[in-house]
Amino acid sequence: MSFTVKGCKINGQGNPVDIVISGGVFGGASDTVFEFNNCAVFPGFIDVHVHLREPGFSYKETVESGSRACARGGYTTVCSMPNLNPVPDSFDNLNAQLELIKNGAAMRVVPYGSITVGQNGEKLSDMAAMAPYVCAFSDDGKGVQSEEMMREAMKTAKSLGKMIVAHCEDNSLLNGGYIHDGKYAAEHGHRGICSESEWKPIERDLKLAAETGCAYHVCHISTKESVELIRKAKAAGVDVTCETAPHYLILSDKDMQEHGRFKMNPPLRDETDRLALIEGICDGTIDMIATDHAPHSAEEKGRGLEKSAMGIVGIETAFPLLYTYLVKQNIITLDRLIELMSTNPAKRFGFDNSIDSGNFTVFDLNSKYTINPDDFLSKGRATPFEGYEVYGECLMTVSGGKTAWQKGADK
Repeated sequence: MSFTVKGCKINGQGNPVDIVISGGVFGGASDTVFEFNNCAVFPGFIDVHVHLREPGFSYKETVESGSRACARGGYTTVCSMPNLNPVPDSFDNLNAQLELIKNGAAMRVVPYGSITVGQNGEKLSDMAAMAPYVCAFSDDGKGVQSEEMMREAMKTAKSLGKMIVAHCEDNSLLNGGYIHDGKYAAEHGHRGICSESEWKPIERDLKLAAETGCAYHVCHISTKESVELIRKAKAAGVDVTCETAPHYLILSDKDMQEHGRFKMNPPLRDETDRLALIEGICDGTIDMIATDHAPHSAEEKGRGLEKSAMGIVGIETAFPLLYTYLVKQNIITLDRLIELMSTNPAKRFGFDNSIDSGNFTVFDLNSKYTINPDDFLSKGRATPFEGYEVYGECLMTVSGGKTAWQKGADK
């Protein structure tokens, strides 16, 4: 297909330009024209932390439904997490996911390989066999409990030229908790998860990264201590990056309600943690924003705070929420938001995601609407942002020179 996208402002700034895609390549002639009248065109967003749930849990999400939701959110590349069945701990197991991606993905999906066999933390996965096909290695959903296992994983990943991407959680400190160990938990009789269960493994891993020279990336940080540890490690020259998620930047445990859509791991923390995360995205300590899009069935999320599954959806609401509550509130600039959602993850994970490579998304920044989970393309519906008014509606997403999403063209 050849087409022209007319009248868009690059990164929402400057004079309107025309973008021509011919045969999936930037430039040339076209036979179809899309008029967007001063809307914003951005390099495609990249989410390095998305759960697409296939193979193994297709009732929660599929590669097809999840990737269509990603495209609708403005994403042209996402990295799919490995807590699947089978776990991608060998090439054969990984290949089951690769085939689903090949046949069903609406845009570019690059999987993770697991760090350990079955994500059980006892034996390294076949990292060498998977390395050419994965973005990095992670046991997301579980922390690697053994220091020696993580050391060996880092040494192996470094030898393969790959990153270790860590879900940092010390199981010995959880004590049956399921929301943040703060004021809300105390006042409502809930068991809390302490902040140390996150920052203590980060502290350990930063020392290992310094020791091994492995490229290290920390998933979904949520505490002020995590921010400070990573800030100091960067200053010391450790090869570390990190991500946080929109919900940790906009909400804290003072916003909690007695519903499973407010339950995720790590949990919503204290307001002081949220402010530290804001400082981290402003000063460059936090490199990128990832959604940790984690769909579950309505039944799994309808059991209240204690018994609901951990995880919320966020891929279709990330940009409008961040634009509305960070950019329009003058906390960060729009350029900084694009760095956090596109430029920085592209650099760290090695993706070509520029507009002239045929990876871009078009947004109407003046479109105001209310978030309604019933409108999601994702199978998941659990979001703490239900009913929030936001600005920024995705009109089109082009991935690899092909239209991945277009408003009004749903199947």
